Amino acid sequence: MVTNGSLAAVALIALGIVLTPGPNMLYLTSRSISQGRLAGMISLAGIGLGFVFYMFASALGLATLFKVIPVTYDIVRVAGAFYLGYLAWNMIKPKGSSIFETQELPPHSPLRLFIMGFVTNVLNPKIALMYAALIPQFIDTTVGSTFEQFIQLGMVQLVIAITINGAIVVAAASVSTTLSKNPFTMRIQRWISGTILGIFAISMLMQKSPTS
Repeated sequence: MVTNGSLAAVALIALGIVLTPGPNMLYLTSRSISQGRLAGMISLAGIGLGFVFYMFASALGLATLFKVIPVTYDIVRVAGAFYLGYLAWNMIKPKGSSIFETQELPPHSPLRLFIMGFVTNVLNPKIALMYAALIPQFIDTTVGSTFEQFIQLGMVQLVIAITINGAIVVAAASVSTTLSKNPFTMRIQRWISGTILGIFAISMLMQKSPTS
């Protein structure tokens, strides 16, 4: 069984990751602002399925794959770092955009919202690295089934991620309205988010393979 210390550690990591601007937050915010909270919640359901996908994939050997074939881990790590760097630049560059800035997006059907939420999360480098490199550090092969431990730790991450992202969906429209009335605050939020993304991208580039 997973220790309370491991559960708490994963909870803190999950909280830090979900609060860091990334693909999931960008997608949920833009959809909630442009198409309403219901669209955001449907998208969140798709994102939730993406978490379940990673949880079971990791429990069945995703982390082992990265260890056996290190280059696959490096491909995800480098691609993810450049993607996050691209998102960071789009925020901090002159006339960059904030994740809470109103955007005109074409409406999507419920099915497409769900699928796009799922795809966005599956291609999210932050989540791939969390399940491939971070959660395995809290698995103890001497105390029971690694599959069960992965599921337990994954459920902690899932609950935290869905709760925080759900709050983002509910608050996105009101936060956007508030920030739009104060351009300076919007600019500060943009720079803070862009800086956090940039730091995360650099740290990903410098991270070593699990086999190192």
